[in-house]
Amino acid sequence: MSSLPLSKKQCMSGPDSKPSPDFSSACSVVFEEPSGSASGMPKKGSETDIDEGLYSRQLYVLGHEAMKHLQASTVLVSGLRGLGVEIAKNIILGGVKAVTLHDEGTAQWADLSSQFYLREEDIGKNRAEASQPCLAELNHYVPVSTYTGALVEDFLSGFQVVVLTNSPLEDQLKVGEFCHRHGIKLVVADTRGLFGQLFCDFGEEMILTDSNGEQPLTAMVSMVTKGNPGIVTCLDESRHGFESGDFVSFTEVQGMNELNGICPLEINVLGPYTFSICDTSNFSDYICGGIVSQVKITKKISFKSLLNSLAEPDFVITDFSKYSRSAQLHIGFQALHQFCAQHGRSPRPHSEKDAAELVTLAEAVKDQALPAVQQDSLDEDLIRKLAYVAAGDLAPMNAFIGGLAAQEVMKACSGKFMPIMQWLYFDALECLPEDQEALSEDKCLPCQNRYDGQVAVFGSGLQEKLGKQRYFLVGAGAIGCELLKNFAMIGLGCGDGGSITVTDMDIIEKSNLNRQFLFRPWDVTKSKSDTAAAAVSQINPHIRVISHQNRVGPETEHVYDDDFFQNLDGVANALDNVDARMYMDRRCVYYRKPLLESGTLGTKGNVQVVIPFLTESYSSSQDPPEKSIPICTLKNFPNAIEHTLQWARDEFEGLFKQPAENVNQYLTDAKFVERTLCLAGTQPLEVLEAVQRSLVLQRPQSWADCVTWAYYHWHTQYSNNIRQLLHNFPPNQLTGSGAPFWSGPKRCPHPLIFDVNNPLHLDYVIAAANLFAQTYGMMGSQDRSAVTILIQSMQVPEFTPKSGVRIQVSDQELQTSFSVDDNRLQELKAMLPTPESLSGFRMYPINFEKDDDTNFHMDFIVAASNLRAENYNIPLADRHKSKLIAGKIIPAIATTTAAVVGLVCLELYKVVQGHQQLESYKNSFINLALPFFCFSGPLAPPRHQFYNQEWTLWDRFEVQGLQPNGKEMTLKQFLDHFKTEHKLEITMLSQGVSMLYSFFMPPSKLKERMDQSMTEIVSRVSKQKLGHHVQALVLELCCSDEDGKDVEVPYVRYTIR
Repeated sequence: MSSLPLSKKQCMSGPDSKPSPDFSSACSVVFEEPSGSASGMPKKGSETDIDEGLYSRQLYVLGHEAMKHLQASTVLVSGLRGLGVEIAKNIILGGVKAVTLHDEGTAQWADLSSQFYLREEDIGKNRAEASQPCLAELNHYVPVSTYTGALVEDFLSGFQVVVLTNSPLEDQLKVGEFCHRHGIKLVVADTRGLFGQLFCDFGEEMILTDSNGEQPLTAMVSMVTKGNPGIVTCLDESRHGFESGDFVSFTEVQGMNELNGICPLEINVLGPYTFSICDTSNFSDYICGGIVSQVKITKKISFKSLLNSLAEPDFVITDFSKYSRSAQLHIGFQALHQFCAQHGRSPRPHSEKDAAELVTLAEAVKDQALPAVQQDSLDEDLIRKLAYVAAGDLAPMNAFIGGLAAQEVMKACSGKFMPIMQWLYFDALECLPEDQEALSEDKCLPCQNRYDGQVAVFGSGLQEKLGKQRYFLVGAGAIGCELLKNFAMIGLGCGDGGSITVTDMDIIEKSNLNRQFLFRPWDVTKSKSDTAAAAVSQINPHIRVISHQNRVGPETEHVYDDDFFQNLDGVANALDNVDARMYMDRRCVYYRKPLLESGTLGTKGNVQVVIPFLTESYSSSQDPPEKSIPICTLKNFPNAIEHTLQWARDEFEGLFKQPAENVNQYLTDAKFVERTLCLAGTQPLEVLEAVQRSLVLQRPQSWADCVTWAYYHWHTQYSNNIRQLLHNFPPNQLTGSGAPFWSGPKRCPHPLIFDVNNPLHLDYVIAAANLFAQTYGMMGSQDRSAVTILIQSMQVPEFTPKSGVRIQVSDQELQTSFSVDDNRLQELKAMLPTPESLSGFRMYPINFEKDDDTNFHMDFIVAASNLRAENYNIPLADRHKSKLIAGKIIPAIATTTAAVVGLVCLELYKVVQGHQQLESYKNSFINLALPFFCFSGPLAPPRHQFYNQEWTLWDRFEVQGLQPNGKEMTLKQFLDHFKTEHKLEITMLSQGVSMLYSFFMPPSKLKERMDQSMTEIVSRVSKQKLGHHVQALVLELCCSDEDGKDVEVPYVRYTIR
């Protein structure tokens, strides 16, 4: 449980998915492939194979080429406090060639606030050497070494990327100038309490291969005009999605052949379906067809050195409501470096004297600055707050800045994604108490314990509150692991009475190890929640974690019941699907508990905070349903690899899962046939025919029979059915309007001829035969030679297309073509062998599992999809891409997860303090690839009203079911209660899906129910007894007021115990 496709309120690309215009002066378009010498990028790591089992989710973010560059890059991380260890952790998980940890200092108590690989017994030891063993365990492909000497030039010259954290400005400038001169890429990262800083210098000529990481867009062409410029019109099925300045190429254009294979053309978008290209005046006339595809063009980007950029900075804005703060903090951080150099320490926490001195230093920096940095006035309040918290060291801030910094390292290594140009500043001052007077210097003094870095920012009072918190963490995947780590570092649930309950029903798989950093190779097949709980207790022995392996849902409400939720202080979701998120959201609204919600999709991430009575809930807004592929497109008219892959998935279910399930039901359930005959449309015929095929017509007796079945099925799908389709609709067929039938989205197919020497053809037969054998509990074989010999001895019956076969062209035709022959159904029913005659026989349905490369599942999907793609002249997809689409894999990378969880835990500080101002909270949307950041205040819940009573989703009617006499309220008393107390006439009353009362019910039923208790009615209507854990019922009402008008009202919490 970790991540989620960002569909719900999670559009990450922002207003423009390209680099901002500010970058244009530094970018130039080039068409050559990037070379190692020109780009300063290491040569491709072709000598190292990529472990797709480990890196699969990250590969869907970066791609193989970028991953090869990553595997050829050596990185130095200097400074192993909390920020440094976070960056090192992320890039080691990412899979660089090697990492060297550098630190000349020893561990102090304050380091334990955020350095999760230091223990109390490490105090006084070198930070790099103490951290190395744990970091080295993260990825056995990445050697991790340590260095504790000075950063001399000979040492630095051995790295492709150098990362400096928490270092003096003097050292940054010295290292920065050397790196810039020698083509070594530099990342400088720093956090000071609630402030963060990031700087990138990737040299004077960096090659950017892909600025946003999005899949290239494609569209179908319907017209190209001759002119200067030529105008291209795309089919109006969907918008083309291109933007002016994009480059495109053309294929399959008929008539205007000059466009096919032409050098990528820059376009100017004219509308959602049109764009202009080059001069087409002298081209041939356009006839029909064509596919236009977006082409990623490499760009050269130039960076200024740290010294020059310090004087003339460019900023990436993280929060547009704080637009001017970047320039102010650019001055403030320089003044802070001066303060530290003069005093040998940071300003004391919340010291007015030190704050005043920092303001004075900042004024001097401002006055000496070049016009690019010069400010009309200094934001003294901001600089004072910088001084107040600069001594602090917060795990969530390090997680956010560390995630960003590690992503920049990956950009530097790979040339993938737009780098930060060149400064980024971030602050989370909203985390401070809303009462500005609450903190003072004496409340923030160090106590020589592991939370000193946090106490320096928030004082000791918050630390006590954090320790007493009781939280429910739902999910122990990537986000769950990061949350547990941050919880341990900030001390959540680490004090008297505090605890964290974590639940996850999944077990650890190899692909999890790339980003779920609490797990190790020897943990594979163990419980995620148990392993995460044990691992996080090593990070902070004081944390109390209770681990469960339950799915959250109605079936576990006896575990997560009223008592459980009422004892909680809050909930954090770390889920990977919308349904579970919606369920937990409803539970949090019902129990009025804060909810921290987050998700990631590749480099994109989001955070939403839900606060009772203050914000809307996660479920308050709904996305439109995902666009589905029309059935007729899948069945007969695919035009994209996504269509053939979905068809292959449907084939898998229809061949190896559903028939076996139906057979087993037929053999064990006496009413199966009766229920099947009641199904809608053609389903009864399809199900009974499948059962008959499985039990009679196609039941194999040997492995040879399974091969025969697969060989025949190949011919049915890739030859016979295509020939029938072309018989119905010949290649030269015209529509009623005279247009070619096979045009636009309809691609004219061709039948395939089986070739035993074609690996794809043989792959299909072997995979299908093995899966077919598995459904009957038979042994299969991978002996290709033996299968080849079997096939060569087989004769496939000659196929002749039939006349009168109806093939639906649209889904509308499909819906109106239902006609089932009852005689045929009865004939099928009679032909089925009786269950008694098959005593002891059963079949074995196969559930699709994408990540096991030995089970033939993906072998079948890839072969089935690519054969169909070959039928329709659709470009084939390799196994990697096929697994992504068919397996509905969510791309994921550790950097985004770390950054998102850092933002979640910054919101957690506010929740625990009890912030009551809506503007104090921040929902966030990030895309590290662009880079793009959007922070916005959560929306208040919509307000409704009946009479003069205002209400929101957090309000409800409270009704006590048990009366003073000990008897429960009847339905009549319930209805009267609302008339008397609220002047509302209940017209309908329901509980879940059970209708308990409605004004249009038959009078006899109404009379019967009026004197029954509410729980008795619920049990009778739902046909379920109420569990002993149920203390209250949720009842939904439809009501009218005294004037008879319908009014919207809250739900009812009807207490029964």
